[in-house]
Amino acid sequence: MGIKILTPGMFTTVQDGGRKGYQSSGFSPAGVMDTRSYRIANLLVDNDADEAVLEIMMLGPSIEFGEDEVIAVTGAPVDPRINERPVSMNRALQVKRGDILKFGYPKTGRYAYIAFAGGLDIQMVMGSRSTHTKSLMGGFRGGRLEAGALIRLRNPRKRLRRMNKRDLSDWSETYKDGAVKASSELLRVILGPQDDYFTKEGMVTFLNAEYKVDVDSDRMGYRLSGEPVEAKQGVDILSDGIAFGAVQITPEGQPIIMLADRQTTGGYAKIANVISVDIPRLVQLRTNEKVKFTACSVEVGQRLYRAQQEEFERIKNERFG
Repeated sequence: MGIKILTPGMFTTVQDGGRKGYQSSGFSPAGVMDTRSYRIANLLVDNDADEAVLEIMMLGPSIEFGEDEVIAVTGAPVDPRINERPVSMNRALQVKRGDILKFGYPKTGRYAYIAFAGGLDIQMVMGSRSTHTKSLMGGFRGGRLEAGALIRLRNPRKRLRRMNKRDLSDWSETYKDGAVKASSELLRVILGPQDDYFTKEGMVTFLNAEYKVDVDSDRMGYRLSGEPVEAKQGVDILSDGIAFGAVQITPEGQPIIMLADRQTTGGYAKIANVISVDIPRLVQLRTNEKVKFTACSVEVGQRLYRAQQEEFERIKNERFG
């Protein structure tokens, strides 16, 4: 049987690493918002790095299991419970046929992830199982999950090697309940490609001002509000491609950070791009939480990305190998 969705939560979708290679044809990549929590979830249940998961936004679903399986829950602290018994996040969990998984409301963060050992039996669309709800593409019937939805598991596994070692709660330092946070999240950015559209004063503003996450933020992008960034002669450009984490500046001088469900091209100047390893911290921010930007080089961004990938491989080999 797999799993049955008893209640769908606020916005629960099937996501993976994204639909790569089709932006030139106008298709959004979609995919998970928090790539770090996603990777940890699949590590814990011995899945391939790009296996599909359920992405929870804020209020999670309730799920009934139709067969024995191993799962992991990562990301924002969503207080998972199996048959009303609290269970740990960031570790592999065994569930039995008939068990019911529920979630609480997280005190911090936005997105959490449920990985299933052996994967979800979801049809691939253009190389991905990710859901893009605006185009009704991929995932489970192209949209968020609804009550009564049934999803089969491709290769359910009752137990994994080194089950007692599949615990990364000591390694996953982000989004812990009660964590002391700075007044604003510092995001590293690579300037450009259109930073020359902005005055010297505008660049100083961008790299020194504090911005709040606007209520009008979603999987497509996070709108920020704060001191306007001054442009030389407007921000309109000939539309060009948009990367994950691109920072556009609106005609009003406010930043928008483009995310998983972004459009493929855009006509506002892009002042910078948030580096890959910092996007997970960004997407877990809530309305009115604050960010600041600091410039870094392409080389630094690449070095940090490589270091993160090497750490994933080290954890996989040393703890689970």
